[in-house]
Amino acid sequence: MHPDQAGRDWLSFEHDGETYLFDLTFLLSNWNCIFGAGCKGVHEEDTTELGHGCCSHGAHFGDKADRKRVAAAIEELSDDQWQLRGVAADLGGAIHRNEDKDWVTRTHDGACIMLNRGDFERGVGCALHVAALDDGNSYVDYKPEVCWQLPLRYTFHTDEVDHTTYTLTDWKRRDWGEGGFEFHWWCTEGPEAFSGEVTVLESMRDEIVALVGEPVYLRLCDEVAERRSSGTPVQHPTRR
Repeated sequence: MHPDQAGRDWLSFEHDGETYLFDLTFLLSNWNCIFGAGCKGVHEEDTTELGHGCCSHGAHFGDKADRKRVAAAIEELSDDQWQLRGVAADLGGAIHRNEDKDWVTRTHDGACIMLNRGDFERGVGCALHVAALDDGNSYVDYKPEVCWQLPLRYTFHTDEVDHTTYTLTDWKRRDWGEGGFEFHWWCTEGPEAFSGEVTVLESMRDEIVALVGEPVYLRLCDEVAERRSSGTPVQHPTRR
Protein backbone atom coordinates (compact mmCIF):
# COMPACT_ATOMS: atom_id res chain seq x y z
CA MET A 1 0.00 0.00 0.00
CA HIS A 2 1.22 3.51 -0.82
CA PRO A 3 2.16 5.35 2.40
CA ASP A 4 -0.32 8.14 1.63
CA GLN A 5 -3.13 5.56 1.74
CA ALA A 6 -2.19 3.97 5.04
CA GLY A 7 -4.67 4.36 7.88
CA ARG A 8 -7.48 5.50 5.59
CA ASP A 9 -10.54 3.96 3.97
CA TRP A 10 -10.56 4.25 0.19
CA LEU A 11 -13.02 3.64 -2.64
CA SER A 12 -12.10 3.22 -6.30
CA PHE A 13 -13.94 2.54 -9.54
CA GLU A 14 -13.46 2.77 -13.28
CA HIS A 15 -15.13 5.45 -15.39
CA ASP A 16 -14.61 5.93 -19.14
CA GLY A 17 -11.46 3.85 -19.03
CA GLU A 18 -9.86 5.73 -16.15
CA THR A 19 -9.57 4.96 -12.44
CA TYR A 20 -10.86 7.22 -9.68
CA LEU A 21 -9.64 6.75 -6.12
CA PHE A 22 -11.46 8.53 -3.29
CA ASP A 23 -10.41 9.03 0.32
CA LEU A 24 -13.64 8.11 2.11
CA THR A 25 -12.10 8.80 5.49
CA PHE A 26 -11.96 12.49 4.63
CA LEU A 27 -14.94 12.78 2.28
CA LEU A 28 -17.30 11.19 4.80
CA SER A 29 -15.95 13.21 7.71
CA ASN A 30 -17.66 16.32 9.07
CA TRP A 31 -14.76 18.65 8.28
CA ASN A 32 -15.83 22.21 7.52
CA CYS A 33 -13.97 25.45 7.01
CA ILE A 34 -13.75 27.42 10.26
CA PHE A 35 -12.44 30.62 8.73
CA GLY A 36 -13.29 33.37 11.20
CA ALA A 37 -14.48 30.83 13.74
CA GLY A 38 -11.30 29.55 15.33
CA CYS A 39 -8.98 28.99 12.35
CA LYS A 40 -5.40 29.32 13.60
CA GLY A 41 -3.93 30.35 10.26
CA VAL A 42 -0.89 29.10 8.34
CA HIS A 43 1.92 30.85 10.18
CA GLU A 44 4.56 29.36 12.45
CA GLU A 45 2.54 30.45 15.46
CA ASP A 46 -1.13 30.64 16.37
CA THR A 47 -2.55 33.70 14.57
CA THR A 48 -6.23 33.19 15.28
CA GLU A 49 -6.57 36.85 16.22
CA LEU A 50 -5.53 38.03 12.73
CA GLY A 51 -8.49 36.34 11.07
CA HIS A 52 -6.45 35.64 7.93
CA GLY A 53 -7.11 31.91 7.73
CA CYS A 54 -5.14 30.50 4.80
CA CYS A 55 -5.12 33.88 3.00
CA SER A 56 -1.87 35.13 4.48
CA HIS A 57 0.37 34.47 1.47
CA GLY A 58 -1.97 35.23 -1.42
CA ALA A 59 -2.86 32.75 -4.16
CA HIS A 60 -0.85 31.17 -6.98
CA PHE A 61 -2.75 30.53 -10.20
CA GLY A 62 -3.07 27.08 -11.70
CA ASP A 63 -2.76 28.29 -15.29
CA LYS A 64 -3.55 31.20 -17.60
CA ALA A 65 -7.24 30.31 -17.78
CA ASP A 66 -7.49 30.36 -13.99
CA ARG A 67 -5.80 33.77 -13.86
CA LYS A 68 -7.96 35.28 -16.61
CA ARG A 69 -11.17 34.01 -15.01
CA VAL A 70 -10.27 35.51 -11.64
CA ALA A 71 -9.09 38.77 -13.22
CA ALA A 72 -12.47 39.13 -14.93
CA ALA A 73 -14.26 38.54 -11.64
CA ILE A 74 -12.07 41.13 -9.90
CA GLU A 75 -12.97 43.73 -12.52
CA GLU A 76 -16.63 43.40 -11.55
CA LEU A 77 -16.10 43.97 -7.81
CA SER A 78 -17.54 47.09 -6.20
CA ASP A 79 -16.26 49.13 -3.28
CA ASP A 80 -18.90 47.66 -0.98
CA GLN A 81 -17.63 44.15 -1.82
CA TRP A 82 -13.88 44.79 -1.77
CA GLN A 83 -12.31 46.84 0.98
CA LEU A 84 -8.91 47.23 -0.71
CA ARG A 85 -10.09 47.97 -4.23
CA GLY A 86 -8.50 51.44 -4.23
CA VAL A 87 -5.29 50.17 -2.66
CA ALA A 88 -4.96 47.50 -5.34
CA ALA A 89 -5.41 50.09 -8.09
CA ASP A 90 -2.68 52.26 -6.57
CA LEU A 91 -0.31 49.28 -6.41
CA GLY A 92 -0.84 48.29 -10.03
CA GLY A 93 -3.61 45.71 -9.68
CA ALA A 94 -4.55 42.75 -7.53
CA ILE A 95 -2.61 40.27 -9.70
CA HIS A 96 1.09 40.51 -10.42
CA ARG A 97 4.23 38.46 -11.04
CA ASN A 98 6.28 37.77 -7.94
CA GLU A 99 10.07 37.48 -7.64
CA ASP A 100 9.91 33.91 -8.97
CA LYS A 101 7.97 35.16 -12.02
CA ASP A 102 4.84 33.32 -10.89
CA TRP A 103 1.45 34.96 -11.33
CA VAL A 104 -0.08 35.51 -7.88
CA THR A 105 -2.55 37.71 -6.06
CA ARG A 106 -0.78 40.63 -4.45
CA THR A 107 -0.36 40.73 -0.69
CA HIS A 108 -0.90 43.85 1.38
CA ASP A 109 -0.40 44.43 5.09
CA GLY A 110 0.30 40.78 5.81
CA ALA A 111 -2.36 39.03 3.73
CA CYS A 112 -3.91 38.63 0.28
CA ILE A 113 -5.16 41.94 -1.07
CA MET A 114 -8.49 40.28 -1.88
CA LEU A 115 -9.09 39.69 1.83
CA ASN A 116 -11.48 42.13 3.48
CA ARG A 117 -10.23 42.77 7.00
CA GLY A 118 -12.06 42.72 10.30
CA ASP A 119 -12.86 46.44 10.22
CA PHE A 120 -14.70 46.23 6.88
CA GLU A 121 -18.41 46.94 7.14
CA ARG A 122 -19.26 43.57 5.60
CA GLY A 123 -16.82 41.69 7.80
CA VAL A 124 -13.67 39.68 7.23
CA GLY A 125 -13.44 37.39 4.21
CA CYS A 126 -12.54 37.12 0.54
CA ALA A 127 -14.04 39.85 -1.65
CA LEU A 128 -14.58 37.32 -4.44
CA HIS A 129 -16.50 35.11 -2.02
CA VAL A 130 -18.66 38.10 -1.09
CA ALA A 131 -19.40 38.79 -4.76
CA ALA A 132 -20.38 35.18 -5.40
CA LEU A 133 -22.82 35.29 -2.51
CA ASP A 134 -24.25 38.60 -3.73
CA ASP A 135 -24.75 37.14 -7.20
CA GLY A 136 -26.22 33.90 -5.90
CA ASN A 137 -23.50 31.87 -7.59
CA SER A 138 -20.91 29.33 -6.50
CA TYR A 139 -17.59 30.87 -5.50
CA VAL A 140 -15.95 28.16 -7.63
CA ASP A 141 -16.59 30.48 -10.58
CA TYR A 142 -14.93 33.48 -8.91
CA LYS A 143 -11.99 32.47 -6.73
CA PRO A 144 -8.55 31.11 -7.74
CA GLU A 145 -8.49 27.33 -8.09
CA VAL A 146 -6.13 26.88 -5.16
CA CYS A 147 -8.57 28.80 -2.94
CA TRP A 148 -11.82 27.07 -3.80
CA GLN A 149 -10.25 23.63 -3.87
CA LEU A 150 -8.78 23.71 -0.37
CA PRO A 151 -8.56 21.47 1.51
CA LEU A 152 -9.32 19.01 -1.32
CA ARG A 153 -6.24 17.65 -3.10
CA TYR A 154 -6.86 16.27 -6.58
CA THR A 155 -3.96 14.57 -8.31
CA PHE A 156 -3.43 12.13 -11.17
CA HIS A 157 -0.85 9.58 -12.22
CA THR A 158 -0.44 8.05 -15.69
CA ASP A 159 1.38 4.72 -15.72
CA GLU A 160 3.61 3.08 -18.30
CA VAL A 161 0.63 1.75 -20.29
CA ASP A 162 -0.98 5.20 -20.42
CA HIS A 163 -3.67 4.41 -17.84
CA THR A 164 -4.58 7.36 -15.63
CA THR A 165 -5.61 7.18 -11.98
CA TYR A 166 -7.15 10.25 -10.34
CA THR A 167 -7.00 10.60 -6.57
CA LEU A 168 -9.13 12.86 -4.37
CA THR A 169 -8.09 13.32 -0.76
CA ASP A 170 -7.24 16.20 1.61
CA TRP A 171 -4.12 18.35 1.77
CA LYS A 172 -1.81 17.37 4.59
CA ARG A 173 1.08 19.49 5.83
CA ARG A 174 3.60 17.15 4.17
CA ASP A 175 1.99 17.87 0.79
CA TRP A 176 3.20 21.49 1.01
CA GLY A 177 6.84 20.35 1.22
CA GLU A 178 9.21 21.64 3.86
CA GLY A 179 7.08 24.76 4.41
CA GLY A 180 4.15 22.68 5.54
CA PHE A 181 6.00 21.48 8.61
CA GLU A 182 6.45 25.10 9.69
CA PHE A 183 2.69 25.57 10.05
CA HIS A 184 1.67 25.92 13.67
CA TRP A 185 -1.56 24.16 12.74
CA TRP A 186 -3.22 22.64 9.70
CA CYS A 187 -6.98 22.32 9.60
CA THR A 188 -7.31 18.71 8.43
CA GLU A 189 -4.91 17.30 10.99
CA GLY A 190 -6.58 18.35 14.25
CA PRO A 191 -10.09 18.01 15.65
CA GLU A 192 -11.02 21.70 15.61
CA ALA A 193 -12.41 21.88 12.07
CA PHE A 194 -14.35 18.61 12.23
CA SER A 195 -17.53 20.24 13.43
CA GLY A 196 -19.80 20.40 10.40
CA GLU A 197 -23.38 19.16 10.30
CA VAL A 198 -22.94 17.27 7.01
CA THR A 199 -20.15 15.34 5.33
CA VAL A 200 -17.53 16.86 3.05
CA LEU A 201 -19.12 14.88 0.22
CA GLU A 202 -22.26 16.98 0.70
CA SER A 203 -20.86 20.34 1.81
CA MET A 204 -18.26 20.48 -0.99
CA ARG A 205 -20.45 19.12 -3.76
CA ASP A 206 -19.75 22.04 -6.12
CA GLU A 207 -16.00 21.74 -5.64
CA ILE A 208 -15.94 17.97 -6.14
CA VAL A 209 -18.11 18.18 -9.25
CA ALA A 210 -15.81 20.87 -10.66
CA LEU A 211 -12.85 18.54 -10.14
CA VAL A 212 -14.16 15.12 -11.21
CA GLY A 213 -17.31 15.95 -13.19
CA GLU A 214 -20.93 15.30 -12.27
CA PRO A 215 -21.18 11.73 -13.64
CA VAL A 216 -18.25 10.61 -11.48
CA TYR A 217 -19.63 12.48 -8.47
CA LEU A 218 -23.04 10.82 -8.81
CA ARG A 219 -21.37 7.41 -9.16
CA LEU A 220 -19.37 8.17 -6.02
CA CYS A 221 -22.57 9.04 -4.12
CA ASP A 222 -24.18 5.78 -5.26
CA GLU A 223 -21.15 3.78 -4.15
CA VAL A 224 -21.14 5.54 -0.78
CA ALA A 225 -24.86 4.88 -0.30
CA GLU A 226 -24.29 1.18 -1.00
CA ARG A 227 -21.41 1.10 1.45
CA ARG A 228 -23.48 2.78 4.13
CA SER A 229 -26.37 0.36 3.63
CA SER A 230 -23.97 -2.49 4.30
CA GLY A 231 -23.04 -0.94 7.65
CA THR A 232 -19.34 -0.70 6.83
CA PRO A 233 -17.75 1.88 9.19
CA VAL A 234 -15.32 4.59 8.06
CA GLN A 235 -12.64 5.82 10.45
CA HIS A 236 -12.20 9.47 11.42
CA PRO A 237 -9.30 11.40 9.79
CA THR A 238 -7.82 12.67 13.07
CA ARG A 239 -7.93 9.34 14.89
CA ARG A 240 -5.12 6.86 14.39
